[in-house]
Amino acid sequence: MPNAAKIEKTDVVLIGAGIMSATLGALLRQVQPDWSITVFERLDAAAAESSDPWNNAGTGHSALCELNYTPRNADGSVEITKAVDINERFQVSRQFWSYAVESGILAEPSNFINPIPHVSFTHGADGVEYLRKRHAALAKHPLFEGMEFIDDAAEFSTRLPLMAKGRDFSEPVALNWTDYGTDIDFGELTKELLAYLGASGADIAFGHEVRNLTKQSDGSWLVKVRNTRTRQTRVINAKFVFVGAGGGALPLLQKAGIKEIAGFGGFPVSGLFLRCTNPDLIAQHEAKVYGQASVGAPPMSVPHLDTRVINGDRGLLFGPYAGWTPKFLKDGKYTDLFKSVKPNNLFSMLGVGVTEMGLVKYLVSELAKSQAGRVDAMDEFIPRADGKDWDLIIAGQRVQVIRRKGAGGVLELGTAVVAAEDGTIAGLLGASPGASTCVSAMMDVMKKCFPGEFGSWEPKLKEMVPSLGSRLSENQALYREVWDWSNKALRLESNTPTASGVASHALV
Repeated sequence: MPNAAKIEKTDVVLIGAGIMSATLGALLRQVQPDWSITVFERLDAAAAESSDPWNNAGTGHSALCELNYTPRNADGSVEITKAVDINERFQVSRQFWSYAVESGILAEPSNFINPIPHVSFTHGADGVEYLRKRHAALAKHPLFEGMEFIDDAAEFSTRLPLMAKGRDFSEPVALNWTDYGTDIDFGELTKELLAYLGASGADIAFGHEVRNLTKQSDGSWLVKVRNTRTRQTRVINAKFVFVGAGGGALPLLQKAGIKEIAGFGGFPVSGLFLRCTNPDLIAQHEAKVYGQASVGAPPMSVPHLDTRVINGDRGLLFGPYAGWTPKFLKDGKYTDLFKSVKPNNLFSMLGVGVTEMGLVKYLVSELAKSQAGRVDAMDEFIPRADGKDWDLIIAGQRVQVIRRKGAGGVLELGTAVVAAEDGTIAGLLGASPGASTCVSAMMDVMKKCFPGEFGSWEPKLKEMVPSLGSRLSENQALYREVWDWSNKALRLESNTPTASGVASHALV
């Protein structure tokens, strides 16, 4: 045990310099400005893993276009409960970002958020009928006002010229088109939030890897940290620890030994995208177009042709294609998965191995694809795509949550907040919708971990997120109020549905 005199003290330790830690730090600084905050990041830069703009799709997941959030029921109807919930959570993020811009925490909004239509795409008679029913279910809902259903080939060609060129329209096609979607650079957003934290007195240490977490008798934590350059060790005593380390969160929570992590496991899936290198093609497409996963493929495989805005420049991605590695981070170790297997999660992980054969088959087929095969798979979106216009890039590493269920386990999409019963430590596991719902996720952490303080924080939190405690889907007047405010603050005024329900802004 290190000499007590060498132990540093802080109120809050945030592990990982990604969007989650940056968001929680900014929220805590606003409600409790006297608390000391220390951030540790293993790499030498902020947002270098899953929050990096080329490591995630940047969709601003608001369920406008992602078809896995609107599954088809057995009777053919479309279930929208999950879509509404995710949209609600995204509105919380928009409100906080708007407050942050107005209060100077964030700079020019176009640095991190830009208007891009969100589009769902299907083909074939069955797909067209599904989108028709999806539109009927969503378009009458306040949060999805202005969504259009398009099944006319000429209109399709006008709006999506790159996808229309060379297409045989004898097979019917359909779109659910929403003009007021956004593209978000979560890397830039993370960096600006961390810059605010640093300027307000937080200690942000890059190149520092957290090696161990040890609970103390008074409820605090000893955080053992190693400088990756000098190999020197620091020990910090923290009253609260948040593990926002992406795929690295599970091993750290296991090291902490909290009972709440028992039964949890993780399954790593790496992502690959084709990035367009032809400026003429990039200029022909301005939308985020999401399709349907192929039969038997998991929801994480949903293909999309995705306009990105990064550092002011437009880009175009297609994917994802799955890869596999046992690493839990893009910059992780090949032993990550094996070291995460513990007696308390062994049956959870074995159970998933039996029940998720569809995922196994999908991964095997993806790993067998050549570059030519990947380009051929793009044909559904871009007929006659030419491989010379596209480069393969490795995206972020996702660790899907495995949760105990009965005697075995189940693989879950989405994110999960795991917090100790006494509220002294919490972490975030999982992937999509992830970054898009970062503010509501971190407010959940605050509510779980600081029940004594949360009540006194609520007035400030409501200043930052006026809809806090309300469901916008049940209060259309409040939704319109906060939508108009956030559009103005984020410089998205023209990017909004009109009162008649038809979007007033179009990029194509």
